[in-house]
Order: sequence, then C-alpha cells, then structure tokens
Amino acid sequence: MREHDRLYIGGEWVAPAGTGTIDVVSPHTEEVIGRVPEATPEDMDRAVAAAREAFDHGPWPRMAPAERAAVVGRLTELYAQRLGDLSELITAEMGCPISFSQLGQTGQAQAVYGYFAALGKEIAWEEERAGLMGPVTVRREPVGVVAAIVPWNVPQFIIALKLAPALIAGCTIVIKPAPETPLDGYVLAELLTEAGVPEGVVSIVAAGRETGEHLVRHPGVDKVAFTGSTAAGRKIGAICGEQLKRCTLELGGKSAAIILDDADLAATMGWLKMASLMNNGQACVAQTRILASRNRYDEVVDALAETVRGMKVGDPADPATEIGPLVAKRQQERVEGYIRIGQEEGAKVVLGGSGRPYDRGWYVTPTVFAGVTNDMRVAREEIFGPVLSVIPYEDDADAVRIANDSEYGLAGTVWTADDDRGLEIARQVRTGTYGVNMYMIEASSPFGGYKGSGVGRELGPEGLAAYLEYKSIARMG
Repeated sequence: MREHDRLYIGGEWVAPAGTGTIDVVSPHTEEVIGRVPEATPEDMDRAVAAAREAFDHGPWPRMAPAERAAVVGRLTELYAQRLGDLSELITAEMGCPISFSQLGQTGQAQAVYGYFAALGKEIAWEEERAGLMGPVTVRREPVGVVAAIVPWNVPQFIIALKLAPALIAGCTIVIKPAPETPLDGYVLAELLTEAGVPEGVVSIVAAGRETGEHLVRHPGVDKVAFTGSTAAGRKIGAICGEQLKRCTLELGGKSAAIILDDADLAATMGWLKMASLMNNGQACVAQTRILASRNRYDEVVDALAETVRGMKVGDPADPATEIGPLVAKRQQERVEGYIRIGQEEGAKVVLGGSGRPYDRGWYVTPTVFAGVTNDMRVAREEIFGPVLSVIPYEDDADAVRIANDSEYGLAGTVWTADDDRGLEIARQVRTGTYGVNMYMIEASSPFGGYKGSGVGRELGPEGLAAYLEYKSIARMG
C-alpha cells in the first residue's frame, strides 16, 4: 500500500486544496494498493501559476541549451537506477505484464530521455540565412507553458514523450497523469528534484477529467500535449483551436498487419505476439486487424490461434505472463461487449469468445475472430483489449485498400520474404509509423498519426520542434 498526502507542484510537495482522494486499485486482485490526493481546479491554477512564473521570470528558459541538456542527462542516469521500482509500480497499477513494463514502459522512457539529452547538445538554436536586404537570424525559442495530459496505458513512456522535449526546449510543464496510474508519477517527481530541475518548472498533478479540462482551458497554458482517445482529442483540439493554443494530439488506432503470401508464418507470429497484443492489447499502435491473403487465409488463422492459445494469461507480476488483466472493470466490460458484437455481426470465434480465465481480476479471455469483413465494428472501432480480427484480401492492392479503409492511421506492419515488396506496401499505407517484418517506435524518428489518429509528431527532431517557436530577425546588410 502506497499512500501520499501531497501534490508535486512547481517542484515542491504541497498540501492539496481539497480533501478528495484517488484510490488505486490492482486490476489483478481488485484490491486498493495506493491512495493519492485528487487535484482540484484550484490546485491546477497553482501549478500553472508556478509554471508561468518560472517561464516568464525564472532561469530555465534562459539557460544555455547545453545546461538544460545536462539536467536531462542527469535525469536519464537517475531514472536508470529506479527502473525496477517504476516497472513494478506500473504493473501493479494497470496490470501490464512485468516483462513489458521493463521494456516498453520504463526502458523506452529512459531511452527517450537519453535521446533528447543528446539532441539538445547538437541542435542549432540560432542560424543565419541570406535575405534580400541582408542577413536573417532564425531563432528557436520555447513555446511557453505546456499542459501534458497522459493516459493510463503507458504512463511513463508517454510522460517522457512530452516532458523530455519540453525541458530541452526550455518550456515549463504541468503534467496530469490519469487517475488509474498516479503512483509512478511520484517516483518521477523525486527524480526531477534530484536531477536539479529548478523550482516551478515541472508539476505532476493527478486528477479526473473535469480538472483536466480546466487545465486545457487555462489562459496561462500556451500548448497542450495530449495522448488518449480520438473522441477526447477532438474536444481538446476544438478548445485549442478556439484559443489558438498549440497542440499535439496522439490518438487512437486500428492498425493492420498485412501478411503477404510469401511470409514466414512462424517468424511473423513470433513478432505479432508483441505487435498485436502488447500491454494486454491496450496499446494505440496494436496491430489488431490481421490481413491474410485468401490463398493462405486458413493457414494464417490456424497459426494465429495457436500462437495466442500458447500465450500465458495470469498474474502480471509473473515474468512468464504475456497477457494480464485489463486496467479496470469498465474496460473488461467494454472489451467483452465488443466480443459479443463481433459474434452478432457474424464473425467466427476461433479462440476465446466467452468466459473469463479467472474469477478475480479484470481479465478477458484472448479472442481471435475469423470471417471478419472490414465493415464490421470489430474491424473499425478501437477495442483496446486482447481481441484480433483476421480479414481476407485478394492481392497486394486489395490489402493496401483495406488497410487504408479506416478512420485511423497510426501504425501498421507488412510481413514478407521480399523487403522491396514490403517497402512498396509501406509507402502506400497511410499511417504515421510502419514496420517491415518488425514493429518498433524509434526515439530518433517521428511518431504520430494520420487522419483520426492525431495531429503533430512526437520523438525525433520533429518532436522537439513541437515545443518551439521560430523567430526571424532581419537586418540591413
């Protein structure tokens, strides 16, 4: 049981304005494992005021970029020392298998901090260009106060996507973790203080949706960085548009894994365990539409069912577990509802489909559907659980058409013995990230989506640019 009675606002531990609390419930045991204060709008006002003061008058935006990069570098080193504790916390909070917590939750976050610490030392913050009347100085300057709204599914990694470039740019930031996963933020707050981040620069304030909207609407905020559902992203984007705030929106996905008829099925299935079912299927990039050629359709269905059947479902703290519980009872019920919808639509259950693997915990039986057409809801809507749909296609052009027939465009893969053929497919699928015979989010490369999957990019130099304004200073030659 981890209990906290303070909020981390502007680098200080302060008493909350209200008396409300957030209970953190284990998805595995359904027992309360932690308790933290629930921030109020007044607490958010205090956090934004601290960030505004630190940005307008404090040292952080005025430091040399190399100095800020050195602080983020120290954070990276300190973070490495707490990977075990952070991984265990995230597994306890939201049910992520410990093996993925170590790799995709905290290991990836550490890599992001390290990448941006290095980038901050390399990038040119001013450059000279030739103008018609004389030289022009082009400056990169921080965008200002950032509001970062973070979901529950990959809390530390997604915080890093926003916090690392914001710090390197010279911004100040208020982070609102999801109420399901507030505990890991307390560890990060300790590390930020130890790394030497100045007063006022960072606040980490867990709260519910209404207080989060208060933060988004706050007149002291210059930019919003949000990761979450497409529906929530549309609302946040509308608010930012009305107020002319900068925003980055990383939203939902319904990604397709195209298995070409020359693919090595054994190798493909080994990768799809991660690409399709990482984090218990609770990943925006999950490849949940499996596209198989009619020539090998039955073979692919059988191989996929055998692969998923062999995955260990159970206690997420067990290193052997590959699929754990979903984050909350509402998520369990949502996913089970989609399984019923798939059956009602005429999809064939090849694996799973009903029943729960355990009486306790928010588990869902992993399910594989065959006979799915791309107009079914299970093929079009983001389920966010261990449910896969196998969709047949006629030829390469038909596979691309089906992959693109979606309101989303976040991720995708193609599996083939011919890399050139795979690369040609990759160029035609309208998604922000793609993999040929693998899938990975690279810290050095932009991450984000087309269409309903979002606006803007995170990671890479493009991710830093999202936290910068550009100023041109012209003068007579």
